[in-house]
Amino acid sequence: MFAACALWVHGDPPLVMHLDCHESDYPHVIALFRRSGAWGAISKTNGAPLRYRDPVYRTLRELAMSYFHEYSNKRGHKTLRSYSIWFDMRRIPIEEWVTNPKSCWETHDLLTDLRHYPLITPRQERMLTRRDRFERQAAKMVEYPRPVEKV
Repeated sequence: MFAACALWVHGDPPLVMHLDCHESDYPHVIALFRRSGAWGAISKTNGAPLRYRDPVYRTLRELAMSYFHEYSNKRGHKTLRSYSIWFDMRRIPIEEWVTNPKSCWETHDLLTDLRHYPLITPRQERMLTRRDRFERQAAKMVEYPRPVEKV
């Protein structure tokens, strides 16, 4: 939501898309923008894979699929399953998502209730391979590691 607000301040509409996943993982919201008819996204996580996407994707499905391989749980299972339609955050009062000092659960619930489109079929889901050990190790790289406790 912070990225959507930043885009809005700079003249873009504050659009977001909800990425939903298998119950063993956490869903994610990305802020969307368009340049020359192509979609890009701003996303913030502590890990490296689910971040910025250049505006080179023709459709929202194509953009969502760019997150597919890296979207996995701690056991290495690929978990991304669906993406929502875009949602314009201007439809929500700013005090609910821009200046709200508390968690924005009402906004969260609204985004999870949006129409979602599947990214893979049940048959494809059964054929998915786990990320290998090297990929799982690489996914542990974070920008802000937990502080080491002094003993």
